[in-house]
Amino acid sequence: MQTRLDGRLFYWSLTSALAGFLFGFDTVVISGAEQTIQHIWGLTPGMHGIAMGAALYGTVVGSLIGSWPADRFGRRATLLAIGVLFLISALGCAFAPSVGLFIAARLIGGVGIGISTVAAPLYISEIAPPAQRGRLAAMFQFNIVLGIVIAFASNALLARVGPDAWRWMLGVAAVPSLVYTLMCLGLPESPRWLLTRKGDRSAALRVLAQVMRGATPAELDAAADAIVAASAEQTRHAGFWTWRLRVPIALAFLVAFFNQLSGINAILYFAPRIFAMTGLAPQAALLQSVGIGVTNLIFTFVGLGLIDRLGRRTLLIIGSIGYLLSLGGCAWAFFTHHESLVPALIFAFIAAHAVGQGTVIWVLISEIFPNRYRAAGQSLGSATHWVFAALLTTLFPLMVAAFHPGAIFLLFFFMMALQLVWVLTMVPETKGVPLEEIQRRLGLA
Repeated sequence: MQTRLDGRLFYWSLTSALAGFLFGFDTVVISGAEQTIQHIWGLTPGMHGIAMGAALYGTVVGSLIGSWPADRFGRRATLLAIGVLFLISALGCAFAPSVGLFIAARLIGGVGIGISTVAAPLYISEIAPPAQRGRLAAMFQFNIVLGIVIAFASNALLARVGPDAWRWMLGVAAVPSLVYTLMCLGLPESPRWLLTRKGDRSAALRVLAQVMRGATPAELDAAADAIVAASAEQTRHAGFWTWRLRVPIALAFLVAFFNQLSGINAILYFAPRIFAMTGLAPQAALLQSVGIGVTNLIFTFVGLGLIDRLGRRTLLIIGSIGYLLSLGGCAWAFFTHHESLVPALIFAFIAAHAVGQGTVIWVLISEIFPNRYRAAGQSLGSATHWVFAALLTTLFPLMVAAFHPGAIFLLFFFMMALQLVWVLTMVPETKGVPLEEIQRRLGLA
């Protein structure tokens, strides 16, 4: 495939990655409305927690079922359905007359988020040339972070529109949802899905001709034959939960596991509380939290530029070292009463995450499974990510109440030390390697 990035490929990848923008926006936009929602409906703390967590529950469900529509109906149709789910969710939240319908709308949006973490990286990895696959697939993560920052800004702008400001905050998500849905209409289907699931070689060759610009008919036929041959080999070893797939299964599970055991969700969701532990006033703590979003965006962009130059494994090593320095520093600062250093160390932690795990996770999972099992593998990694995200978010307030802050950061430090050992001993480099070749290197063909 070509080494120069084609504009059409970039547009297709960007369209798919915009599902990440909707993911980030939908996840965070609720923060500007949650207190008003509790007040107007008189919610008990328990019901309020259910209303706020509905999207997260939907996300777990969506990640578990996301491989089925991607394999059954195609990557393009699934991406299109994600936009429709987000659109229904945004309008449902904006016009919800009761908390029950509000919860249902948030649950629908969460399902869309979960499916997006399966379908979007999957689609990009299957259409992208090996030399650009990393940065194109990593655009999904960049758009998640961008959506988070835009949601914070949108909430701030809409906060003063009146007593129904919370409805505007949630409903405005319908605009990017509609734009994304319309853009998806212009996407071609994945050539690998056309060949391995639908058996439509002529349609696959037409898409491959657009992906491999300048390739001869013979080269296109050879590429199609390689995809079909790899799929035929996989068919002879039918079944996802097999010893044969143990390496990619372990890689997908562990990259998602370590992603959350770094403490990233706890720090993102509870940043004001963590900053308050250092003695910062509430307003200053909130401002520091906004700075986290900006730092995350900047360093995700850095990771985007490095992933196809340095490679996935190298970025994970760099991120792991950054984790150890920042988390170890936080633990030391809390134990030795140097809490004033914690905010700067938290910003360093966010930078390390954005360059390393944040950039790599969705790319690596989308690359390591054979064509026939890629959707199921993406679903495994995504579900692992969201299950541990839910557990960590639920348990973190209890951890803060029960343990010294230094001990909590020491736990995250220990987990990241294990991650570094895992990366150095088990994680392969997939930079610039065709998907079918990765399959061979992992002993799957």
